[in-house]
Amino acid sequence: MTERLSDEQSAPGRGRLLVVVAVAAEAEAVLRGLAGPAPGAVGRLPLPGGELHRVTHPSGVTADVLAGGVGPAAAAAATATALAAHRYDLVVSAGIGGGFAPQAPVGATVLAGAIVAADLGAQTPDGFADVTELGFGTVRHTPAPAAVALAADALGAVTGTVLTVSTVTGGAERAAALTARHPDAVAEAMEGFGVAEAAARYGVPAFELRTVSNPVGPRDRAAWRIGEALAALERAFAALPCPEFLKEARRG
Repeated sequence: MTERLSDEQSAPGRGRLLVVVAVAAEAEAVLRGLAGPAPGAVGRLPLPGGELHRVTHPSGVTADVLAGGVGPAAAAAATATALAAHRYDLVVSAGIGGGFAPQAPVGATVLAGAIVAADLGAQTPDGFADVTELGFGTVRHTPAPAAVALAADALGAVTGTVLTVSTVTGGAERAAALTARHPDAVAEAMEGFGVAEAAARYGVPAFELRTVSNPVGPRDRAAWRIGEALAALERAFAALPCPEFLKEARRG
C-alpha cells in the first residue's frame, strides 16, 4: 500500500535518513530492508523531478528513499533537490556496484571509508592528474570513521575506498590502473561522489553503502549476480543500526 504524505508525517525526534540510489530496483530493496519484518504503508512525497518514498524504521527513524538516476551528475542534482526540500540528519548513497577482488567478492557488502571521484581530472604527459592535484577542486569525501566502523561491524561489511566513475570499468588494463592509483579501493560505482558533494553543500554527513554484483575488470555479463546483490542490499538495510549510526554520524 502506498499513500501520499506531507513532510510533517514522520516520526518525531528519532532522526531522518535520506537514501539515494540510482534505479527503482535498488530503491525497492532498500525499502524492504528498512521497513523490517512487519512493513507498513510506504508513503510518497512529491519532489521536483521525482518522488521520495518514506518508511519508518522499526527503531522509529524516518527514512526517505530516492531513485535519483545513474551517474554522479544525476545523483548530485537529485540529492540537492531533496535536501533543499526536506531536513535530514544523514545521507547514504546506496546500491549495487563492482567489487575489487579479492577484497570485495560478489555478494559482499561494502562501506566507504572514503568516497573518491576516480576520473575527475585531466590526462597529462605524466599520466592522469585529479582536480586536487591540478589545484582546483576536491575528489575525496571522508565519512565519519566511527560511524563507518559501527555500521561495518553490524553488517559484516568490507571497508575501504569506493570509487565513483562515469564509465564502468570493462577491461583488465583500466582495473589495474585504478588499483595502482587507489590501492585501498574495494568497489566502484557511479553515484557516491555526486551524493557526497551535494550533502557537503548542505552540511549533512554522507556515507556510501554498496553490495557487489560483479568483479571490477573485463566486462562479462554472465558473471554478474544482480539478484544476489539486491538481496544483499535488502539484508544490509535490515541490519543497519539506524539510531546508533545516525548518532555517530552526527558526532563526526
